[in-house]
Amino acid sequence: MRRLQRAFLGFAALLLVCTAQAQSTGEAAVASAHPQATAAGREILDDGGNAFDAAVAVAAALAVVEPYGSGLGGGGFFLLRRPGDPLRYNFLDARERAPQAADAYLYRRDGVVQPRLSLDGALAAAIPGLPAALVDLSARYGKLSLKRALAPAIRLARDGFAVDAVYRERAAWRLAALRDDAESARLFLVDGEIPAEGHVLRQPELAATLEALAEQGRDGFYKGAVAQRLVDGVRAAGGIWTLEDLDKYRVVERAPLRFALAGGRELIAAPPPSAGGVALAQSLAMLQQLPLGEADKLQRAHYVTEVLRRAYRDRGALGDPDFVPAPLARLLRADYLKGLAAGIDPEKATPSAELPPSPAWREGDNTTHFAVLDADGRAVAATLSINLPFGAAFSPAGSGVVLNDEMDDFAADPQGSNTYALAGSQANAVAPGKRPLSSMSPTFIESRDDFAAFGTPGGSRIPSMVLLAVLDYLDGKPVAEWPKTPRFHHQYLPDVLEYEADAFSPAEVADLQARGYTLKQVDRRYGNLQVLRWHKPSNRVEAASDPRGIGTAAVFPRAMKKPVD
Repeated sequence: MRRLQRAFLGFAALLLVCTAQAQSTGEAAVASAHPQATAAGREILDDGGNAFDAAVAVAAALAVVEPYGSGLGGGGFFLLRRPGDPLRYNFLDARERAPQAADAYLYRRDGVVQPRLSLDGALAAAIPGLPAALVDLSARYGKLSLKRALAPAIRLARDGFAVDAVYRERAAWRLAALRDDAESARLFLVDGEIPAEGHVLRQPELAATLEALAEQGRDGFYKGAVAQRLVDGVRAAGGIWTLEDLDKYRVVERAPLRFALAGGRELIAAPPPSAGGVALAQSLAMLQQLPLGEADKLQRAHYVTEVLRRAYRDRGALGDPDFVPAPLARLLRADYLKGLAAGIDPEKATPSAELPPSPAWREGDNTTHFAVLDADGRAVAATLSINLPFGAAFSPAGSGVVLNDEMDDFAADPQGSNTYALAGSQANAVAPGKRPLSSMSPTFIESRDDFAAFGTPGGSRIPSMVLLAVLDYLDGKPVAEWPKTPRFHHQYLPDVLEYEADAFSPAEVADLQARGYTLKQVDRRYGNLQVLRWHKPSNRVEAASDPRGIGTAAVFPRAMKKPVD
């Protein structure tokens, strides 16, 4: 009997070792939209931090070097993987919230919605969530102090970074709005003009705000001197923030959306107030009902477009789950999705007008995304935003913080549309303390043998971009190919199939037109996908950054030294 017990204990120990090996990668990876942010993540991992510490460092560094895409004045979503028994996934909702004084008529004047009020200036800004997320992520899941994790960003803000072509392009898009705010012009322009490429942009006020956050935690931003500067600046410019709005902001931890896929894989994605995870789950479920594997390129594009049309149509039912019930059970029910797939004509486009009506929508596309994996299998996929480039193009004096214009992601007019020609819905109407609906879609796919992470900026196009990358993954294409895939997009309304120049040849465009599609070639390539993959049997880690951007991906061995603070 004792021999049997010893044999059982030995087998159990071997099983534990094998399990530990399966959960440990031996390598770490960071993929982000900017080389300085990737370097910040690696610095923290090399100092003994984990993926969550590195995520704090990357997010804060992006806030410095990509003021057009994210920042302390914005928010975002963090999807977490925590190895163990059982394996856990967490989702941190750091989406901005409407001020308490906001209401459904905030942007109406004489009964007419004034779109610019939700785009530029102090009234366009919702209460930021990113600073609270950095504090929570560090305190609850990190190994290092918040001060250590924020050190690379503080250094970048104080010492400066070189302006690049992307910065100049984004600043050009918002030049008039930046010039309209004296503080934003001082921070991000030079004598009212876009800085030259290579100009070193230093942000001492932002460094001081980051230092306050590092030293005092959430009180360093949501209370005290920084909070007072933010509120004073907003209110002096016609905004409606209060100190209570800042003090009451909290990150919400939600259950990620989890959806079983074929082949023993599972989709782990963003739940509402993201509409992206639902769209991805619906699209993949419908494609599983269709002969995608037998389809040639054009037939495949037809099927993908038709499932996107149907998935995007359902977005109008979603909103902040703290305010409106999320009908996920109905939208993800197997028979419902099977019925949607059955309605796809294999030869012809389905005009959106023939589908049951649902509001369309829009949102800004200048967001950022990054992915981190550490050598122990912890991972983060995070998508962050301030909405339009440079957000509201408004910066409260002395804070160094450019504020978001995420209030434009609400349905300012539930019967109308916003800047991106996307109509509103009652579920996403402005309300005090409410979080606007978003397409941000940090995504994992995991199976016994594989783990992959995906995400990109791109506003309403985010789910379609992530879907195309996921399909490349499912087709077994190399990781480096996932971000390169030529992109096309359909979002139900407007009933237009958008595509990058290299997505379809002239003959293929003619074929799609013959199927009933209205096509529009976009002026420039879009998105900035960041991905990584861990192949567990070989313990091989790979990462890739979108060639459309200036980001970098790095894979490197486990840090050998103990955590340094």
